[in-house]
Amino acid sequence: MRYDYVVTLKRNNEKFIDSISILLCLGSAMAFLTLQVKRQHFDVFFTLASLTILTGLVTGIIRQREKGRIVRYRTWLVVAGIFWIAMPHFQWACLLFFVLAFLEYQAKYPLEIGFSTNQIVVNSIFRRKFIWSEFTNIMLKDGLLTLDFKNNRVIQKQTVDDEDEFDADEDEFNAYCKKQLNH
Repeated sequence: MRYDYVVTLKRNNEKFIDSISILLCLGSAMAFLTLQVKRQHFDVFFTLASLTILTGLVTGIIRQREKGRIVRYRTWLVVAGIFWIAMPHFQWACLLFFVLAFLEYQAKYPLEIGFSTNQIVVNSIFRRKFIWSEFTNIMLKDGLLTLDFKNNRVIQKQTVDDEDEFDADEDEFNAYCKKQLNH
């Protein structure tokens, strides 16, 4: 579908998601090492699993930050999930790691709202569609998008400050929204 306007919103939960991902990977490495201590038996597989996760995590973080990219942990969550399959207990944890790897990507993907003459679409994990008649007002002012619903629900989110991208004038966008709301 073609949208007349697309507004990209800031995500404020990246540090929390990164912290959880790092803790899960570190916890997995510790679980693999703890298993060997409890068994009092050295296991090459679980030692390699711990070393793979730890070195991959550290080098991945360093490499991504040097390049100025967003650090993604989904690869290491999947790797940890694969190693959890071999654990004697809690093999179901592998499913948790696979789901979290998928959700980590989705949670870091920029939240976009597309505005067309027929509808407003919020691009999230589960795409939400709204029709113009559900709103009393929509306004973009000083980098803050306000969606005012008729049922007295209000959503306010900050937009992404990206100088490289062509951004429509706020007045032009607000006039477009006012026209659609009055239509």
